[in-house]
Amino acid sequence: MNVRFLLLTTLLILRMAVPSECGATIYSFTDDKGIVHYTNVPSDPRYRPLIRGANRSGGGSVNERLFDRYIREAARLYGFDPLLIKAIIKQESNFDRYARSAKGAVGLMQLMPDTARDMHVTDLYDPRENIFGGTRYLHRLSKLFNGDLKLALASYNAGPDRVRLTRTIPDIRETKDYVRSVLAHYSSYRRQLAADL
Repeated sequence: MNVRFLLLTTLLILRMAVPSECGATIYSFTDDKGIVHYTNVPSDPRYRPLIRGANRSGGGSVNERLFDRYIREAARLYGFDPLLIKAIIKQESNFDRYARSAKGAVGLMQLMPDTARDMHVTDLYDPRENIFGGTRYLHRLSKLFNGDLKLALASYNAGPDRVRLTRTIPDIRETKDYVRSVLAHYSSYRRQLAADL
């Protein structure tokens, strides 16, 4: 019997035996030698979900701490509060590393493919690369608008050209809602942190 088939069958049986609210995700990838690797804790960016339930913790809620290490590293490198980066991810993808918008934005920080290339992101679905790329892009926008957070966020959503023209948040409902929502998430995370101290 094919070993790959046997492993896959075993994983599927195990997955069916686990209550669905656990939200476990099985990931797999095939290496250069044709060997298929399986895990529920992906440590290599080549892993892709085999059985979906990604980014969930018990009870079906989003696991917002799953990417904290990458968020802290990127925020420190580019001089941001990690809670701000977390607020952007919350708004952009709700921590779904496989999120894809109708316009083609991909991953946790919803990078467009051209922006990702400019930010040296080769795998949009890799959480670390996506977070570093998105944070690098926010850093670039922040410099462009002299550290004005609202303008940087507006340009993250609507594009820098639209913001550069007026040096204000564009009169676009989606963009105004976006800036308001990110700042609300940011404020909520800060209050939560203060309460935990």
